[in-house]
Amino acid sequence: MSIQIYNTLSRSKQPLTPIVEGKIGMYVCGMTVYDYCHLGHARVLLAFDVITRFLRAKGYEVSYVRNITDIDDKILRRAEENGEAFEDLTARFIEAMNEDADRLGIQAPNSEPRATAHIGDILAMIQRLMDSGFAYQASNGDVYYRVSRFEKYGALSGKKTDELLAGARIAVDEAKEDPRDFALWKAAAAEEVHWDSPWGKGRPGWHIECSAMSTCCLGESFDIHGGGPDLVFPHHENEIAQSEAATGKSYANTWMHAGAVRVDNEKMSKSLGNFFTIREILDKYHPEVVRYFLVGSHYRSAINYSEDNLRIAQQNLERFYHALKGLDVAASDYPSLDADNEFVSRFDKAMADDFNVPEALAVMYELVRKMNTLRGTGDQAALNEHAVILKSLGGVLGVLQMPATQFLQAGSDDAISGDAVEGLIAERAQAKKDKDFARADEIRQSLLDQGVVLEDSRQGTTWRRESAD
Repeated sequence: MSIQIYNTLSRSKQPLTPIVEGKIGMYVCGMTVYDYCHLGHARVLLAFDVITRFLRAKGYEVSYVRNITDIDDKILRRAEENGEAFEDLTARFIEAMNEDADRLGIQAPNSEPRATAHIGDILAMIQRLMDSGFAYQASNGDVYYRVSRFEKYGALSGKKTDELLAGARIAVDEAKEDPRDFALWKAAAAEEVHWDSPWGKGRPGWHIECSAMSTCCLGESFDIHGGGPDLVFPHHENEIAQSEAATGKSYANTWMHAGAVRVDNEKMSKSLGNFFTIREILDKYHPEVVRYFLVGSHYRSAINYSEDNLRIAQQNLERFYHALKGLDVAASDYPSLDADNEFVSRFDKAMADDFNVPEALAVMYELVRKMNTLRGTGDQAALNEHAVILKSLGGVLGVLQMPATQFLQAGSDDAISGDAVEGLIAERAQAKKDKDFARADEIRQSLLDQGVVLEDSRQGTTWRRESAD
């Protein structure tokens, strides 16, 4: 079964055909590290995490590169506002980014190049563009890319020349030949952060960083380039122009873009006061609930963040964990599953169709219904077999890997602790032994009021957090 991927460049689904058989080179634009990562960043990180997991599960050797932009005008402004060195600022937010990614279960990329470590590669690429006439140094000292020389400019975004000219502006301190031209190297005064170059002291433009880092890590042509929805133009358009002009080769075969995040059906924006960082959300919701919410929609679709939608995500995830409750089974590696199994083959077909997670989850819901039927029949062997499949399919999406009881008992920071619950259960058991049923009922109700549900059986009393409303 071939994997079909929607290519932004062709505006159609195309079969994945690696440059080197069995291997995938994928570059995804990462963070500009001057602040905490927000919900939109999480969406992109998780989308490509799931994509990478599935490609590897299908046997591909994936070389996943996700860069860090650690030199940029935003970074320098924030460092100046804080009165600190820009290196200290970026180090702090790189650490925070990694903490957020770990909590969301995002696997680390194979390589995470930083712009400041590739200045030599950046200078070499700019020099090649200068030598071939695709770049020029203006009177203000900046080096610009000459857009008019690249005939395919606008192919990725679909923008025409007149649209580009209408939207282009030249700032007072710029000296471009053409409004569409963009900076490859920005001149800097001696007291500013800078590196030496053949064109004077300065620092790289944002677009050239990714062209240099991607070709350095993956070669002049590679399989997949990805990023957020706001990067199609101008960032990725400019990457194509720079890279192909410098190398004379096709840059990336497939372009993938994750969908936007909206908040209560409005664009997420600091000015609207609806801007959320990952860690703010994780303070209120279990990391796996947030992950499930963000990966549950198709990666290309827009996603609407709301408290109601997060509660729905929690309910859906609880449904899966309830099906696994009491079953001490471990997930198997996806390739080791029986490919002819109805649930495995349908899940595989859904994911191979442009990573259609909603359809894959629909298969998993049917698997849960099958497990609930088996639980009623008492066929423990068949139930365990299906539980292994469910956990294995969940592993491709990065969910359902916790013990069910651990997830169902997890609570927010201000919830009653597990130790306190266990203490009250023990007190209730003693009250029942002493025939103090009023006290036993009082404890049950007290725990229920705090969102804890007790479940009595012949084996004893277990508990879980009350499902989200």
